[in-house]
Amino acid sequence: MPFQNRICRPGPDARSLRDQQGAVLRPPADWVLLPPGDALLTRRVKAAGPTWTVQEKRGNKLFSRGVWAPLARVTKLRAEVLLERQDKAYGKRLEKGRAQRAVAQQEYAVDFTTAVREFLSFAPGYAELSGLVAAAIAAHATPVGSGTVARTKRIPIEARAAAATIAWLRHQTTGYDHLHIPRVKGMRREVRRMLAERSRQLLSSYRAGVVIEPGQCLLRTCLAITGLAQDTIHTVD
Repeated sequence: MPFQNRICRPGPDARSLRDQQGAVLRPPADWVLLPPGDALLTRRVKAAGPTWTVQEKRGNKLFSRGVWAPLARVTKLRAEVLLERQDKAYGKRLEKGRAQRAVAQQEYAVDFTTAVREFLSFAPGYAELSGLVAAAIAAHATPVGSGTVARTKRIPIEARAAAATIAWLRHQTTGYDHLHIPRVKGMRREVRRMLAERSRQLLSSYRAGVVIEPGQCLLRTCLAITGLAQDTIHTVD
């Protein structure tokens, strides 16, 4: 059993786990739990042989609780990683990687903002508002680690933009965050479907160019609450 990779969840005590069927497992005596936080070391440990990965689901999110592996392997690889990180060349590679990721993130934020604006498809009279709303949605959805649909690569960017827009509208223009939804299977999904339809109806007015006084504009009210400044709009021209 220790000689195969496993995905487990926390068990009833600190040195136990549960497998996918709920059975309690105990790692070998010479194994230790490598806590999450050091991605490089974790990758090395997992690549070097069998491990038991501990994951815990909270709501719709999956959290890493560490990796069980032989103590000797963890100790050896931790020393190797420490030595590697003391090399100046490693620091330079790290800085270069960070710079490249920052550029890629900025480019993605611009592309995502463009995709949101295209999904909004507001009438020309609401062009400025469209840019502000798109910037607000992108600022919320695109940061690394945000856990939003904008970070997935499983669906096209156009679908990500549409889903992120509807989600933003649900949280900003409805009472969703304060609703008491009964713990009935499918109820939350039904509520979200209903609110999504309400959000699409809201967008239809701006797409059709219906005149909405600034004081009655729900989107401008939301932007004022979030404190978004016009200079945060990404250039997409």
